[in-house]
Amino acid sequence: MKSMHFTRLSSMTVALLGPCLTAGLAQEAVPGGPPGPPSAVSLEQRADLFMARKMFREAIEAYGRIEPVTAVTLNKIGVAYQQQYDHAEARRYYQSAIRAKPDFAEAINNLGTVYYTRRSYRRATALYKRALALQPLSATIHINLGMAWLARHNDAEWQRHLQRALELDPGILERRGGYGVMIEERSTTERAKFDFYMARLYARNGKPELALQYIRKALECGFKERNKLLEDEDFAAVRKLPEFDELMKRPPKVL
Repeated sequence: MKSMHFTRLSSMTVALLGPCLTAGLAQEAVPGGPPGPPSAVSLEQRADLFMARKMFREAIEAYGRIEPVTAVTLNKIGVAYQQQYDHAEARRYYQSAIRAKPDFAEAINNLGTVYYTRRSYRRATALYKRALALQPLSATIHINLGMAWLARHNDAEWQRHLQRALELDPGILERRGGYGVMIEERSTTERAKFDFYMARLYARNGKPELALQYIRKALECGFKERNKLLEDEDFAAVRKLPEFDELMKRPPKVL
């Protein structure tokens, strides 16, 4: 989000791309083991290294020693708690970060992911809208808002925000390894619908190979409306792929 670089932690994909830090995590110099001596790095860099190594308790302790306390630090502590599935503490720190900096889009988005995880979809939607108003070019927030609308069965808004996210960052889903925990919590029918619409979005964006991958995923989740795949004009380029014919003749086993 914002124009600066943000590293998203991948161990918990909450609202598709999950909570965001307000700065990139420091790169690890040595794999494994605790970070180096305090003299070698600043306290915040040390805490960031703990985060990169998924040592979240140590990260929380290190961030808590940073003075003065800032909205950025509070947000990072919230992320660390959320990575430990302590949503109550994560919410408390995100709220503190927002009080310290009311226009803090990252913390507002992150608070939305907490409410999404708790299935408070209306609250999550409101928070994502607020974050998006502050960062309208954030592909991440567009995805999160789109998924909140999907949870509320508003397909039109969901597709609109997914489309915009792909326009802003065409490779965002592939780089982040798919749709993660959030969609896995939902029924296979909903996942099939998600995959079908993702296939359509990629087909519309001139990426038939990626569209085909999502068609396969949709079929694996029991997608039954094959006529849409065979007749929808959006899939015209996909149907030209030899792999498409093979997939229609020998569809994958439903998971």
